[in-house]
Amino acid sequence: MVNVETSLKEAMTSIEGSVGAALVDYTSGMALGTLGGGKDLDLTVASAGNTDVIRAKMRTMEMLGIKEDIEDVLITLGGQYHLIRLLKGRGGNGLFLYIVLDKAKSNLAMARHQLKRIEVDLEL
Repeated sequence: MVNVETSLKEAMTSIEGSVGAALVDYTSGMALGTLGGGKDLDLTVASAGNTDVIRAKMRTMEMLGIKEDIEDVLITLGGQYHLIRLLKGRGGNGLFLYIVLDKAKSNLAMARHQLKRIEVDLEL
């Protein structure tokens, strides 16, 4: 089991093309931890904005009567992937891992696989 800081460091180092990572509480919109980012990527603002995305998708699924859980959400930009992985299991309810990837340097399938692995090891 690893803590939030270690998990974010692992995301940044083990996922090729990582630009920034955050652990976010989507009930409050607050980032519990961030790593990376920069002047062109404010992870605090991105975390709050992606909270709205998750809430909207969950409301839509409820209205449609969809009973399945969201695994992840992908937002594709011209030069980046924004990957949001909702956490499950003990203590993970209401949280998501968020990672921004440089599209030219990353492998999306491997990033999804790595985020799953990081989720399993994360201790909250």
